Amino acid sequence: MEKGTFNTFVNKRIMPPVMKFVNTKAVKALQDGMIYSLPFIIIGSVFLILSNFPIPAVSDALRNSGWSSFFTQAYTASFGVLSIWAVVGIAYVYVRNEGYEALPAGLTSLSAFLLIQLMSIDNPLVATMGKSGSGITNSAGTVIMSGKAVAENIDKLPHVLQTFLSSPVTGVLNITWLGGQGMIAAIIVGLLTGWSYSGMLKKGWKITLPEQVPASVAKQFTAMIPAGVILTTSMLIYAVFKAFLNTDLTQYVYKLLEMPMQGLSDSLVGALVIGFAVSFFWFFGVHGGLIVGTIAGVFLLPNTAANAALYHAGKLTLANGAHIVTNEFYNNFINLTGSGITIGLVIFTLFAAKSTQMKTLGKIELVPAIFNINEPFLFGLPLVMNPFLAIPFFLTPVVVALSTYLIIYFGIVPPLNGVAAPWTTPAVLSGFLIGGWKMAIWQFVTLVISTAIYFPFAKKYDAILYKKEMDKLASEKAEKQEVAE
Repeated sequence: MEKGTFNTFVNKRIMPPVMKFVNTKAVKALQDGMIYSLPFIIIGSVFLILSNFPIPAVSDALRNSGWSSFFTQAYTASFGVLSIWAVVGIAYVYVRNEGYEALPAGLTSLSAFLLIQLMSIDNPLVATMGKSGSGITNSAGTVIMSGKAVAENIDKLPHVLQTFLSSPVTGVLNITWLGGQGMIAAIIVGLLTGWSYSGMLKKGWKITLPEQVPASVAKQFTAMIPAGVILTTSMLIYAVFKAFLNTDLTQYVYKLLEMPMQGLSDSLVGALVIGFAVSFFWFFGVHGGLIVGTIAGVFLLPNTAANAALYHAGKLTLANGAHIVTNEFYNNFINLTGSGITIGLVIFTLFAAKSTQMKTLGKIELVPAIFNINEPFLFGLPLVMNPFLAIPFFLTPVVVALSTYLIIYFGIVPPLNGVAAPWTTPAVLSGFLIGGWKMAIWQFVTLVISTAIYFPFAKKYDAILYKKEMDKLASEKAEKQEVAE
């Protein structure tokens, strides 16, 4: 297929349905609603680092002083309840975009999300018992009674008392399902709440009070019928799952949808597809980061949250279920220094370019590239629809995704720790935050990989630009000479 024919095929056959999907009400609500969780993810990551400080001496001091438990509390109440921010934000944005007061919808969505869950947790005593039990620890994390000793002492109690002590604790919210493991259920509830809430208001399902009633009060009565319908439906759903399946919708969705999708996104194929897709969409002038980030983030954020929980528990290994591909894998490797990992192109323009165009754009792009922004290159160089730089633009993120996946898989560097460094964090520093000094070194290596891949292609493109500039100068000089004569 010729270049022009291929471009026409992509622009007419692939892009329209993709853009139509991206601009649907549901995807817009998902995209903008998830943003509300960003402050809690980043702030919570700071507390996660403090509660598990990477320097052992400092970590021990914080744990012995009790400060680690305070930092843990802050992490749990921010990053640890990620699904709460998502379920509120998604419904809020959906209804706001429909032109109605949105906060009641967000709160209704939260109530529905909590309602569909079993409000119980396994008794902590159960996990401490037996040879494989954790035992009982003090506030400093020191085991003061082994799992075997706990079991032996429990066995001495009357059977009725043993049963009571090991029964689930009821009447509580299970933090597990308010974090990353509840994300898909939160998205489903948020979208369905936003859709049904706004739909009922469009049909006039609301209580209208006299004009004399204050607006703040009247608005709450407007929300009463939609909220009542949604919560009643949620209660019936909870009852069905509890009575017939002895589980709840959140756990059912996790096993049926989230675990398989997380596995797919966490695979080598998933990493390569994500790496290629970002550059592919950008090449045709469509915001690849926005499209891929919105879709992939649904499954990568739970991976991040799962790794954060393992890191906090001191069990961050692949053997314990840690994920390789997380949201930070996407932000801080696949998109490092901007889509296409264009730092190699920046280095070429600064030190080896001859054309004025590349040298000038290199100076403009240097500072944005440090903070992972490369729009000056995407549209100024350009990289969009540029056949001379298409190969390194597509190839670099794929090579980095492949190599990063493999070095984590084979244990050369540890899995990413779940810390959510902002996507604008400079390279190497972000590597240290999300994975320690080994990851920082590897992130530097990826910059070298980018330079090695881009250099020969950039050199050829620069030679073409330089020739055009020289030809233009020669032509202008000839014209001036003709005028002078």
